[in-house]
Amino acid sequence: MRQKPDWLKIKLDTSSNFSETDKIVKEHNLHTICSSGKCPNKAECWNRGTATFMILGDTCTRACKFCATKTGKPLPPDPTEPGRVAASIKLMKLKHSVITSVTRDDLPDQGATQWAEVIRVCKEVNPLVTIEVLIPDFDGKKELIQIVADSKPDIIAHNIETVSRLTSLVRSKASYKTSLQTIKIISESGIKTKSGLMVGLGETEQEVTETLKDLHNHGCRIVTIGQYLQPSKAHLEVDEYIHPEQFEKFKIIALEIGFEYVESAPLVRSSYMAEKAIQSCH
Repeated sequence: MRQKPDWLKIKLDTSSNFSETDKIVKEHNLHTICSSGKCPNKAECWNRGTATFMILGDTCTRACKFCATKTGKPLPPDPTEPGRVAASIKLMKLKHSVITSVTRDDLPDQGATQWAEVIRVCKEVNPLVTIEVLIPDFDGKKELIQIVADSKPDIIAHNIETVSRLTSLVRSKASYKTSLQTIKIISESGIKTKSGLMVGLGETEQEVTETLKDLHNHGCRIVTIGQYLQPSKAHLEVDEYIHPEQFEKFKIIALEIGFEYVESAPLVRSSYMAEKAIQSCH
C-alpha cells in the first residue's frame, strides 16, 4: 500500500458540535455516509454541524470496488425514516442538508418512492432549508428518476465516479453511459445537476478532461474532484496520489469548460462544502 503524502494528513480533533451531531445521529438511529463511507472530512463537517444522511438502510445491493459501504441483502424501507431525517435536520439547525442512499436494486422502484417521501417530509418540517440529494443511477430509468425530481430538491447529484475506461474496473453494475443518461434526465427536469469524480485510479489528465466535457454536455453544472483513498485492503489500491497543484489545474479546466461551481482538492468528496455550491449557483 502506498504511503500517503503530507497533503493527505487528516485532522481528527473534535468539538462540542461534533459530539452533538454524533448524539443526534445515534439517538435517531440514522445512517450517514460520513461514517459508512469512511469519509476523511467527517470530523471537519461534524464540527461544523453538518452531516450527509444516508437513507434506505446501510446495506447496498451493489459491491463497487472503491466503496466502503457494506453490501448484501437490505431490510425493507423504514416508514419512520422520513420523519427521523426531517427531525434531525431541524435539531442540527441546518441551512443546507445533503441526503444520499445505498443502491436498492432489490426494490421494484429501486427506492424512488421512499426518496420522494423523505424529501417531501424534510421540506415540510424544514421549509427554509435547502435540500441536496445524491442519488444512485436507478438504471437510467426516467420514470424513477422523475419521481425524485418531482419532489423538487434544490440540487440533484449523481456521481460519475471515474473515467469511461476505468468504470468497469471500479463500479460493479453502473455504467458510464447510464450515469450520463441519469445526469441528462436530472438536467432536463430543470433541477440543478451535480456530479463527482475520483482521481488517482490510473486515469490520465486527458481522460479527466473528456469526462468533465461529457458531464457538462449532459447538463451537469456543479462538479467535485477528489483523491481516491483505499478504504481497506479488500478494495482497489491507489494508483497515484495526485498533487494539489494538479487538482487546481483540474479546477481551471472545469471552469473553462463552463461549470458554474467546482470543488477540486485531495480531500474533496461529493458533499464537501455543499452549502457553498448552492450559494454560488443561486
